[in-house]
Amino acid sequence: MSATSLSAARRRRDLAELAGGRTVDLLVVGLGVTGAGVALDAASRGLSVAAVDAGDLAFGTSRWSSKLVHGGLRYLAGGHIGLAYESAAERDVLLRRTAPHLVSALPFVLPLTPFVPAPKAWLARAGFAAGDALRIAAGTPRAALPRSRRISAAEVRRLAPAVRRSGLRGGLMQWDGQLVDDARLVVALARTAAGFGARIVTHCAVEDLHGRGAAVRDTLTGERHEVRARAVVNATGVWAGQLDPSVHLRPSRGTHLVLRAAALGHPTAALTVPVPGETNRFVFALPQPGGLIYAGITDEPVDGPVTDVPQPSPAEVGFLLDVFATALEAPLTDADVVGTFAGLRPLLAGRADSTADLSRQHAVRTSAAGVTTVVGGKLTTYRRMAADAVDAAVTHAGLSAGPCRTARLPLVGAAPAARLARLSAPARLIARYGDEAPAVHALGSENPALREPVAPGVEVTGAELLFAVRHEGAVTEEDLLDRRTRLGLVPADRERAVPAARTALADA
Repeated sequence: MSATSLSAARRRRDLAELAGGRTVDLLVVGLGVTGAGVALDAASRGLSVAAVDAGDLAFGTSRWSSKLVHGGLRYLAGGHIGLAYESAAERDVLLRRTAPHLVSALPFVLPLTPFVPAPKAWLARAGFAAGDALRIAAGTPRAALPRSRRISAAEVRRLAPAVRRSGLRGGLMQWDGQLVDDARLVVALARTAAGFGARIVTHCAVEDLHGRGAAVRDTLTGERHEVRARAVVNATGVWAGQLDPSVHLRPSRGTHLVLRAAALGHPTAALTVPVPGETNRFVFALPQPGGLIYAGITDEPVDGPVTDVPQPSPAEVGFLLDVFATALEAPLTDADVVGTFAGLRPLLAGRADSTADLSRQHAVRTSAAGVTTVVGGKLTTYRRMAADAVDAAVTHAGLSAGPCRTARLPLVGAAPAARLARLSAPARLIARYGDEAPAVHALGSENPALREPVAPGVEVTGAELLFAVRHEGAVTEEDLLDRRTRLGLVPADRERAVPAARTALADA
């Protein structure tokens, strides 16, 4: 595990080597899912790599997603067949090859209530059938993702107990991929890259970027350094235009509500609800580990400066509550909302009137200064984005590199289901850490109290916090509470866990 372990000590060593004048083949700026994917792609091809981020792993948009690895159904409905197939194919890679420990099949139920007239239900059923065709084309077997089907009203209520009874005509069910946590995917990518020798340096802000490296500032110490590189990739998402003025983005905000599962009767399937008056727009209530539900999502254009932590607007919260009310026996209220979060999509500026209509296709561009920027895309297709960015940077710089190999490269923790089933560790840890779960659980042998929850009403243990400091690169309380665990999504839970986070940092 040491080769892939990230720690404060390793961060200091890596930064010292870079500041000492070592030139790397590729400097990656940004350690969200795309930047971490670029670092892994390049390092696994045999290139020397440094990857920096002004914040933490998954500091930006990558931790604010719906936690889905989806098959591109929405793209298909919009006529973007190539993008839909790419999404389905990349879902298969994550689900069955590279991260089967982090991705699982999730059923989605669309209740046929009086707010879903027959023509709209027919269109949805046709769309789900097209999604089945995409799954088949991508090579994903039904054992991994079952086919869609019509279900009875009784089955709808069994899977989603809070659905309204009056006028319920049954429902439509389809399956898609769900991440146990998007930030954990980023951590796994960064650690796998580190295992191939990549230098992963968080809390290191780029102040000047050019085709041969960058001037950086260690935000923990304030020290400034020069990092030298033969090629540079800008993978900073919604901040890309700040480092490359030739990139023009039109960000949109996607907001989620955080609910207790009890508010929807502890559903065992995701709830899909059509937005009234819209042809191809839905909101989703997605069951999560730890007894939570994430309910979203909106698509609102964002003007002005990009903030580190986007804030949902009251109008977005009201919109989501109103749409879900069309499908529920008892409407959700503000009192049911225990947290909210929002992320900014780094959409390329286009001619569409609505950000919902802007393309989710990614783009890779190399500026006159020699900086390769990758923007757009979706979490599901991060691997393709990374491969294209590395190809472009390598070509521009004239570097020699092997072919992309990440389609079959298991991430840290990945293991076949049969092997995971034999592990001696709690099931919740196996779902989050894969075959590293026993190592996390074993930390409790140092102190049995580490196997206890860090605060009342949460599942996260002290062992997980300590593991995050020793092996996952967490160096601040915020790293622990907001990224390695997701306690920060419920502010009350976060506040109660602060003492445990401080103890983990002190004891590591």
